[in-house]
Amino acid sequence: MNDKITVGIADMKMAQGTGILITYALGSCIGLCFHDPRLRLGALLHVMLPLNMEAGRKNQLKYADTGIRETLRQMEIKGASRSRITVKIAGGARMFEVKGGNLGNIGQRNIESVHTVLKQEGIRLLAEDVGGTVARTLLFDPVSGQGCIKSYGRQDVLF
Repeated sequence: MNDKITVGIADMKMAQGTGILITYALGSCIGLCFHDPRLRLGALLHVMLPLNMEAGRKNQLKYADTGIRETLRQMEIKGASRSRITVKIAGGARMFEVKGGNLGNIGQRNIESVHTVLKQEGIRLLAEDVGGTVARTLLFDPVSGQGCIKSYGRQDVLF
């Protein structure tokens, strides 16, 4: 009943009525927990970068903009309604100090992109645990909509 379904980097998995979705190594990456409570349907998306500028969009799930839209599309195929879907997010840490670099803080850029796309798509953001300098492991129960964040040196965060 509590089978763990692992979501890799630049990946998304869905579960309905059973299982726990889990993703590891959320440094500057963002984990997004999508939930439709009526269907007890959940999806966990692990995005790496804020915007898809890749020609041909080979892996839409790698990017916040296309990954969020693709996850919503797949949830809607299973009967989810945007009016019911909510999201919780974690990650976006500043893992490395880059001196003289012009890329900036990728974690912060990921956070901003996720916020923007969720707003554009009309999806409610219920909770977030973002920023800081620690990597996170994110677990998500699609039945209850409960998330749990585990980080080294920190107490578990339920959200």
